Amino acid sequence: MARYRGPRVKIVRRLGELPGLTTKVPNRTYGPGQHGQATSTGKLTQFRVRLQEKQKLRYNYGISEKQLLTYVRRARRAKGPTGEVLLQMLEMRLDSIVYRLGFAPTIRAARQYVSHGLITVNGQTVNIPSYNCLPGETIASTSNPVVENCKTFGGAVPSHLTVDTAKTTGKIQRVITRSQIALTVNELLIIEFYSRKG
Repeated sequence: MARYRGPRVKIVRRLGELPGLTTKVPNRTYGPGQHGQATSTGKLTQFRVRLQEKQKLRYNYGISEKQLLTYVRRARRAKGPTGEVLLQMLEMRLDSIVYRLGFAPTIRAARQYVSHGLITVNGQTVNIPSYNCLPGETIASTSNPVVENCKTFGGAVPSHLTVDTAKTTGKIQRVITRSQIALTVNELLIIEFYSRKG
């Protein structure tokens, strides 16, 4: 399955707040569809809880099931808590860094800026949204008016990044910590979900 291009507010109503997916706020508090009100009060199975946590991660970062499975396998091989390492890998993607710097309103928009060649890493144009950024790298936008007008997005910049809004450049100081990740997700349930797949 390719990237999700359907209605985003429906996903937010089903899974909860996803700042990387959309800036829109739903006007209803229950789930989407004809039986949305009935399912919001029903009992959740353990499988459904784990599946929803996994879907939150997928939709927020705009990655496919195959990509997420690859990230989970890489996180298992790395040192440290698997769930935290998984979130760090997703946050250190180039499209996530562009979003966190405030150059784009959502991760989806940041992905488009990157793939259109509007973002440079250490002076070199990089058009791969999944590019793994490292501490010490400088992220900048080219002199495109679309990116120049995006200085107000993103709210507060996390402390692992520094940004110069006048020059639309940012620098990665260090790897992000779990407490700085704004997404409310239980990463342990995601690891449990994938532990059944081996």
